[in-house]
Amino acid sequence: MVPIDSELLKSERDRLRDALRETEAQVRKVEADLKSLRQREIQTKREIEALSTLIEIKDHREVKAEGSAGA
Repeated sequence: MVPIDSELLKSERDRLRDALRETEAQVRKVEADLKSLRQREIQTKREIEALSTLIEIKDHREVKAEGSAGA
């Protein structure tokens, strides 16, 4: 049986804890980036909806104007 060096185990445990902290920090950054991207997505969708509404209003007015001009 091979003896297990407790200092080696402690060192490995500390290395893994450091790696975990770094991974957790990266996860927080990715989550913040994702939140920012989602907010941009929502804002862009709202802008598209607003422009689509304006286009529909303009098209409707043009159709009305053409209809009354021909009458």
